[in-house]
Amino acid sequence: MDRIIGRFEGARAGALVLVFGAVHGNEHAGVKAIETVFRLLESEARSNPDFVFAGKMVGLLGNLQAYEQHLRFIEKDLNRQWTVDNLNRIRHMQPVDLRAEDLEMANLYTAICAEITAEKPETVVALDLHTTSADGGIFCIPTDDASSLRLAKELHAPVILDLFEGIGGTLLRFATEGHFQSGGFPKQTIGVAFEAGRHDDPVSVSRSVSGIINCLRAAGCIGPEDFSARIGTALEQYSETLPKVTRLRHVHHIRPGDDFRMRPGYLNFQPVAEGEHLADDVTGPVLAPEDGLILMPLYQPRGSDGFFIVKPYSSNGL
Repeated sequence: MDRIIGRFEGARAGALVLVFGAVHGNEHAGVKAIETVFRLLESEARSNPDFVFAGKMVGLLGNLQAYEQHLRFIEKDLNRQWTVDNLNRIRHMQPVDLRAEDLEMANLYTAICAEITAEKPETVVALDLHTTSADGGIFCIPTDDASSLRLAKELHAPVILDLFEGIGGTLLRFATEGHFQSGGFPKQTIGVAFEAGRHDDPVSVSRSVSGIINCLRAAGCIGPEDFSARIGTALEQYSETLPKVTRLRHVHHIRPGDDFRMRPGYLNFQPVAEGEHLADDVTGPVLAPEDGLILMPLYQPRGSDGFFIVKPYSSNGL
């Protein structure tokens, strides 16, 4: 695999949309979805004389080494490494000394900056595609920026507020804080993470395809009449029974040596009660600290977060 999955550029100026798959290497659905969308774009351009694409879409594979080995990561979670200090450390190392996620971070940073330098876009839209080890729900994670929240709503999947603040060192945070700026471009970066379902569920690919198409529409790259209406409404239909907006209440962080083991059977958005026995670690039972809905219960060997608890949230502003 190449790190650049593909590119599609229109004749009309517009946003540079960067779509990331497999920032966690065992999450293959995003990569397959990106490949599918490029095929759909090429087909639409050939078959629809009225099709006009504004801007450019670039698909990038996040953790190439881990992807090829079907691992979440090689040595450390690539989606927890994106800090200025860490990047400066890596950039001061000799290329021959870089390995595992340090090498991935260096190469991905270079690839992103090269796309921005070539395009000099006013706006970058970053869509980070993920899947989870548990079934039962899809959702998107906006940043704390109003433009990100508007974009998240356009994906037509449940929105999780404050989860962005609960996870540090993410690629999305690094991008939206302006650390990929080159020569004064882009003027703004709008980012959203999209979770499409369970890792090995084939439907996670089609949900990711819908997420990308909805993102391209929201970014103004394509029109509402482009592509089958079925692609655009798939997420809306799937999300009908899920809470529209929730807010993060608790994150159970896993420390080295915890030997964390989630109890079986939990699904995304499943209600849990305060004091419920959710998992075990070296200290004994891990209990739910409050009532709420469980999100991303960890059912894989590697991960730094055991589970999240969210609660439904409503506001006239959303």
